[in-house]
Amino acid sequence: MKPLSIQGIKWDEKSSFQRGPRLAPPLIREAFFCPSANLSAENGQPIEVSLLDDKGDFEIEDYFEIERVTRSHLEDDTKILTLGGDHSITFPIIKAYHERYPKLEILQIDAHSDLYDEFEGDRYSHACPFARIMENGLAVRLVQVGIRTLNPHQNLQAERFGVEIHQMKDLNLGAIGTFENPLYISLDLDGIDPAFAPGVSHHEPGGLTSRQVIELIQNIDAEIVGADIVEYNPERDFKGMTAYLAAKLMKELLSKMMT
Repeated sequence: MKPLSIQGIKWDEKSSFQRGPRLAPPLIREAFFCPSANLSAENGQPIEVSLLDDKGDFEIEDYFEIERVTRSHLEDDTKILTLGGDHSITFPIIKAYHERYPKLEILQIDAHSDLYDEFEGDRYSHACPFARIMENGLAVRLVQVGIRTLNPHQNLQAERFGVEIHQMKDLNLGAIGTFENPLYISLDLDGIDPAFAPGVSHHEPGGLTSRQVIELIQNIDAEIVGADIVEYNPERDFKGMTAYLAAKLMKELLSKMMT
């Protein structure tokens, strides 16, 4: 088994509408280690803290510093779980991953496709990372689940890049199929309905339940080589609900990455 690393990326300068996700990494960790729950996934597998190499949280000054930080950790031949941060962090992370995994598949859980060619004049906005990933050939397959905000431009972008979109309006999780290559999971917490995850900047009703996301992760039969949890905004949370959900999902992801 490859070692597992955790890195926190304190960055939200590419956020539209609201700032706040840069505050998230230490609060997700606090919920993860809270004695109100144990350190086991639902399959009973304990999360062995001794096997986790926590690299700590990184204050980012320059966007592409995220790529350098991630690449330095991948030099240890490790799998990395990243705590964000807004969703713009996924592009530089995947740039670093591409060197080691040239045939990478991505599962994106999200309310938004994040396929804009540019947003508010910024090609690196948190609304654009998957356009940058696909146009640079950094993934051989992108599967998006939970989408409920498609517009004509993003539809065209999805067709251009061959993105597989499973929209909430006609969701069938059984239609996702299998993953044949190393898999990276990018989990935007606003993919989950705000009834379960109020601590996000963009409330988009009609989303996935927390149980659907947990079961989606649990049922994956592929080697998960990396993951991120992004867009938790503590300034919008209610009594830590979203932090504890992020911690719960963190346990399930780590359990799958350990297998």
